[in-house]
Amino acid sequence: MSADRQTDVDRKARLAERSYVQIGVRIRRPGETWFSSRIADVSVTGFRLQSFMKLTCGSELWVMLPGFEGRRARVLWTRGYEAGCAFERPLHPAILDHIVKLSSGSALA
Repeated sequence: MSADRQTDVDRKARLAERSYVQIGVRIRRPGETWFSSRIADVSVTGFRLQSFMKLTCGSELWVMLPGFEGRRARVLWTRGYEAGCAFERPLHPAILDHIVKLSSGSALA
């Protein structure tokens, strides 16, 4: 088992309930340029990122949710092209609701 894999115990220890979404975001590592990626689930405390960018546990990144400024996050685990990330500061619940609604709307389009 890879050291970068999240254990079942870690998953059960999440601080907030996740909402499953499929939404485009922009991400970047500090000092680099923005590029497109996707979030597969999100909560007020973090998200699961699907990206071809090579990320390592403990590294910082910036994520730009649709309609909002970039916010800092830290990579907690990686598995292939996915990474679990925690926001530096929790999202306001209204922002989370907006992101979930955007995802639902794009699924219908």
